[in-house]
Amino acid sequence: MEHSPGSWLVEAASAAQEQGAGNLLRIVLIVMVVGCALGAWFLLRGYKRDD
Repeated sequence: MEHSPGSWLVEAASAAQEQGAGNLLRIVLIVMVVGCALGAWFLLRGYKRDD
């Protein structure tokens, strides 16, 4: 089984064009990061002391 040096690059490029869940995954990750930041802010603001 022979492979040309650039065949994996061509296969990766064609697979990237057929990928459908990339944008959905980005949105899910962004929402998770923002949600974690807001959750941490909400929990940590309760520890603020007004002495």
